[in-house]
Amino acid sequence: MSEECTHDCSSCSADCSSRSQGIEKAAPHYMSNVKKVIAVVSGKGGVGKSLVTSLLAVDFARKGFKTAVLDADITGPSIPKIFGINERPVTTEDALFPCESEFGTKVMSINLLMENTSDPVIWRGPVIAGAVTQFWTDVAWGDVDYMFVDMPPGTGDVPLTVFQSLPVDGIVIVSSPQSLVSLVVEKSVKMAKMMNVPILGLIENMSYLKCPDCGKEIKVFGDSHVDEIAKEYDLKVLAKLPIDPLTATLCDSGKIEIIENDTIAAFKDIKF
Repeated sequence: MSEECTHDCSSCSADCSSRSQGIEKAAPHYMSNVKKVIAVVSGKGGVGKSLVTSLLAVDFARKGFKTAVLDADITGPSIPKIFGINERPVTTEDALFPCESEFGTKVMSINLLMENTSDPVIWRGPVIAGAVTQFWTDVAWGDVDYMFVDMPPGTGDVPLTVFQSLPVDGIVIVSSPQSLVSLVVEKSVKMAKMMNVPILGLIENMSYLKCPDCGKEIKVFGDSHVDEIAKEYDLKVLAKLPIDPLTATLCDSGKIEIIENDTIAAFKDIKF
């Protein structure tokens, strides 16, 4: 490791032991049997990572898999609200048990542990990263086929911790149509490659708005650039999601698991 190391592998090309292959993965809780871990990432906020994470969990649960969501967005947790979970996790002397949604998806989030869910989490980066690691080591997840990790935006402490400490099988990168977002998607792509984490594909959110009267697709945020990025980095475009008022309403009311529209239909062919 260089003396000038900032611990930000996303902006460094040095080949040192700080990268994920040089660090031993954190051991899961002895009552956890998680088969695959998929992280949902983006280089910036506001593109819909929590929505995509939730929809992936819902879709894979409908396909017959046991699913879970680890909410790693400690300072902006929204997964419990999307799934309509309000109770607190059960704790014992040696384990913290995740809450379950109405249809069986297991969830762990910092908001489930807060006395008041509207209180801000004002922690420094290393403490936040430590909490994410504990969600893996101290939570008894039981049998899970697919765990989806809702990541915070950017390429800082938490993504680095997840890539280094958790056995991530691959990442899904979320974008939106603006050319500015294309730039930050490239940052996520480059970080994943630097950390030797497989990229499973790209999902573009807010790709279009379908007119309720004529069905025409309106490109609210301009032309898409996701196909260009996918071609440049030899990646797969997994889905292009519409702007949909019903999807937003279901998220706000904690009913994402009953979704039946073009948004969830876009996930039907996704396989990991």
